Amino acid sequence: MGSIMGIWQLTYIVFAVPGGMLLDRVGSRYALTLGVLFIGLSALLRGVAEDYMSMLLAVMLFGVGGPIVSAGAPKIITRWFHGQSRGLAMGIYMTGPAIGGIVSLTLTHSFLLPILGSWRNLMTLNAIIALSIAVGWYLIATNSRMRASETLSQTDPTPQLPAIKALLQQPAVRIILLMSIGVFLVNHGLNNWLPEILKNTGMTLIEAGYWAAIPTVIGILGSLTIPRLATPGRRFPILLALTALAALATLLLQFSETPLQFSGLLLQGIARSSMMTVLILTLVELPGIGEKNAGLASGLFFSAAEVGGVLGPVTLGLFYDATGNFTLALATLTLVCLVLLIATAHLKKISEQRPNQPKSIAP
Repeated sequence: MGSIMGIWQLTYIVFAVPGGMLLDRVGSRYALTLGVLFIGLSALLRGVAEDYMSMLLAVMLFGVGGPIVSAGAPKIITRWFHGQSRGLAMGIYMTGPAIGGIVSLTLTHSFLLPILGSWRNLMTLNAIIALSIAVGWYLIATNSRMRASETLSQTDPTPQLPAIKALLQQPAVRIILLMSIGVFLVNHGLNNWLPEILKNTGMTLIEAGYWAAIPTVIGILGSLTIPRLATPGRRFPILLALTALAALATLLLQFSETPLQFSGLLLQGIARSSMMTVLILTLVELPGIGEKNAGLASGLFFSAAEVGGVLGPVTLGLFYDATGNFTLALATLTLVCLVLLIATAHLKKISEQRPNQPKSIAP
């Protein structure tokens, strides 16, 4: 089961860049529809899997479709929004996983499984939902203005491999990709182990489950407010503040006192809700990226970031096995946050040496 639950992330790393290339080549109308269909097919095949290998392959398909969606949404937002509205749109998009997770976890065992009778039927329902979303997106994307925007951006496609090389030659892009690893390492590490971390401080399992939901709720609120404020002039101060809050959260979560724990969870929710969003906004608005290469750049971002997504839970688990507590693990996350602070300051310095970025064009 461990390999089955982790295989989609490894597949995601491999397919993130090709998914971004597909987006820039064929446009988001077709690519995003295909990505959601892959996700639906993954759910459908899970429902009919009969052995280890068939379940493994079914889950792998999620890692094929997932990065197309992850890279496609920032590309669409870059094309259709600008200024504060772009940050708000990105924040709304980032609330999707949190809301979807809450709905799924609260409805599955209490409502859906008793009605449907088995987890296989539940997977079939998930596949139907994904198919409906794919059809809905395709209909939205057939809007004449959307199609005109897609056609305009595809009139002179850049060869993809030279484009990747050109992106990686930019120091700012390399720093952001390295930062994405650190952000995902901290976020995924805490997200996966938070109930156990709280339980390790003396909470019961039920108490830890309730308390672990606090960052998710705060994160939804933060996603709707902070990215909207992260306009180019405020972006780096906000990113520095978010990273500092994440570092402070990893320190406070080591204590068993209720006020300190609550403060740590609150700060973690604020930080994790917007660090990735602001970082993606910074990436897609770098000179030389914009609408034309937004899909490819987002693919590179998520391909690198998921390395941290794998390393975070594994690292915390190894340190816990070695020490019997989370002190060393949380201290390591604090160190990663401090490195992110230094990287943000360096990124700000590089950005200030560049000419002013051209404004994005909205249809």
